[in-house]
Amino acid sequence: MGIRIGPKYKIARRLQEKIFPKTQTTKFAIAGSETRKPGGNRRRNISEYGRQLMEKQKAKYTYGVAERQFLGYIKKVRAMKNVNVSEEIFKLLETRLDNVVFRLGLVHSRMFARQVVSHGHILVNGKRVTVPSYTVRPGDKITVRPQSQTKGMFTSLAERLKGYSTPTWLVFDEDKMTGEVKTAPTYGETESNLNFALILEYYSRV
Repeated sequence: MGIRIGPKYKIARRLQEKIFPKTQTTKFAIAGSETRKPGGNRRRNISEYGRQLMEKQKAKYTYGVAERQFLGYIKKVRAMKNVNVSEEIFKLLETRLDNVVFRLGLVHSRMFARQVVSHGHILVNGKRVTVPSYTVRPGDKITVRPQSQTKGMFTSLAERLKGYSTPTWLVFDEDKMTGEVKTAPTYGETESNLNFALILEYYSRV
């Protein structure tokens, strides 16, 4: 189950990050400046715990993951041995099927990607998968279901993909509407605004 998201502008301003597509605009920047009161542009001193909490919230809202599931990822990574924990959390989040659908450029947001997956529009290795949190692996092929390729959400795909750069660990064949996971995600290539070390420090209390 995905995270329930409230007013996106308020959340983005509170977390000081443009984490939603609709907040990555000039309008958002203008709206943010207009809401500041005289003398209100000085940020409050944030405690270390506050920084950790803010970073955790940024990651949850960025990937649309609920608290229970996010904690599950943390526990899974903690059980691993001889790994870079921050890198492994990043990989778990990036290899979610909904995120991969978004990264391939099939849709404009992760929220929409969750809906597309849940409604059965996506195939993994030829089989329909309706679980947004499904983990893909190198070699997996992600395809838009043939019956769905003529639906409105995909008919303007060619236009949307103009100038779009797919992450290096993915490849997409526009003619076949099929993507492939070439390798594991490269830590730091995307979402470099997230500090996973701070997130781990937050969960060290759990």
